[in-house]
Amino acid sequence: MKLMEVLKRECVATGLVLPDKRSALEAVAKLAAQSPALAGTDAATIADALAKREEVGTTGFGKGIAIPHCRIEGVSEFVVGLASVPGGVDFDSTDGKPVRLIVFIIGPADGSTAHIKLLSAISRVLSTDGAVDELVAASSVEALGESFLRHSREDTEGPRDASRHLFQIFVQDEELFHAIIEVFGGTEPRFTAVIEAENAGAYLAKMPLFAGLWSDKQRPFSKIILSLVDRRMTNEMIRRLEQITGPLKDSDKVLLAVQDIFYSGGSLTT
Repeated sequence: MKLMEVLKRECVATGLVLPDKRSALEAVAKLAAQSPALAGTDAATIADALAKREEVGTTGFGKGIAIPHCRIEGVSEFVVGLASVPGGVDFDSTDGKPVRLIVFIIGPADGSTAHIKLLSAISRVLSTDGAVDELVAASSVEALGESFLRHSREDTEGPRDASRHLFQIFVQDEELFHAIIEVFGGTEPRFTAVIEAENAGAYLAKMPLFAGLWSDKQRPFSKIILSLVDRRMTNEMIRRLEQITGPLKDSDKVLLAVQDIFYSGGSLTT
C-alpha cells in the first residue's frame, strides 16, 4: 500500500479557519465523508469515532502537526486526507503549540497492521525538514496534495522478501526507546517485540566477588527491541536508527546487533 493510493484528492483542503479541536475533528469528518470509499458512513459517525480516539490520547504530536485517525466498522478501505490551518488551531498537542497541518486516516476496523504502517509513513513524511512549512504554504488543493506526495518516498508495505535480518536494539533511555519503537514497530509491527531487560552490572554489583569493581548505579530503564527486518531494508533501518541516536559508535545508551537468520516463520498479532 502506498500513500499515493490512499490519499483521496476530494479529502484535501487548504486555508481552513478552525476555532477549536472539536471543530477541527468535525471538519476532518466532513472532508472524509466526501470520499466515495466511505459511502454509507456519514460525517457524524466519523466525527464521533475520531473524538473517541482522541479520548485515548491526543493525536497532536507537536511541531504544528496532528494526525487524527480512527477505525470504523463497515469501512472496507483506507481513506487519507489532509488540511492546512495557516492560523493554527488548539489541538491539545503534546508541545502545547497550535496545529497548522492535519493529516487524517479513516480505516477498517480490522486493519490494525496497515493502519500502524500508514501512521508511521505519514509521521516520517512530516518529519522531513521544511515539509510542514511547505505544505501549509500551499495555495491550492492540488499544490497541497502534490507537495505531500512529493515528500513521500516509500511504499508503506516495504519490499517483500523471505530473507530477513534480526535487529536487536538494547535501549537504556526511555525517550530514545519511544522514538525507536515508533520506527521499528511502525514498519514491521507483526515482527517486532519488546523485552524487559536489566544490565548485567545490576546483578554483578550485588555479588561479593565483584563488589566494588562494578558500579551499582545502573540506568533503571532497560529494554530490548527485537525486530525481523527485510534484508533489503537493513541499511535504511540503521540510517533511521542513527537519525534518532546519532552515530551508534558514540552512543552509551543504545546498542545495536544485526544477525543473519537461518529460518523464520509466523508473525505476532498487533
